[in-house]
Amino acid sequence: MGEGALHPFAAIPPGERVLLLPHCLRPSQTCPGRPSREGFQCPVGCEEACPIRTLREEAVRLRYKGVCIAPGGALALRFVREVEPRAVIAVACAKELQEGEEAVAGLGPSRPLITVVPLSRDGCVDTEVNLDQALALLRVGTDVG
Repeated sequence: MGEGALHPFAAIPPGERVLLLPHCLRPSQTCPGRPSREGFQCPVGCEEACPIRTLREEAVRLRYKGVCIAPGGALALRFVREVEPRAVIAVACAKELQEGEEAVAGLGPSRPLITVVPLSRDGCVDTEVNLDQALALLRVGTDVG
């Protein structure tokens, strides 16, 4: 990807970005979170060692416009439509990424820039993502390195 400053995402301030995460990243046996109409909800003060927590907390710290932990593309697309970000970082499996990019393309000229981080291990339960890669992308264009 090269230097972060050269990434097109860098020109969009964090306050105009959203982070989409799949709920399958959670540790299925120990996660205290619960599904809701707005996406998977992590409890306040959760101490679970989980990539969702790590990425969500960093997006909040960077003042992202929003974070959605979705069980699938329909909820993620609804979130993007409602929040209207200029940019989206999406973490997902190849199938969900393809479907999501096609759906967002259907939003027409107001569609946001999408940057993706593929799951490094998929399978719908207890999936994995390269956290260093995802965190670096969240921080592109910010003062955080």
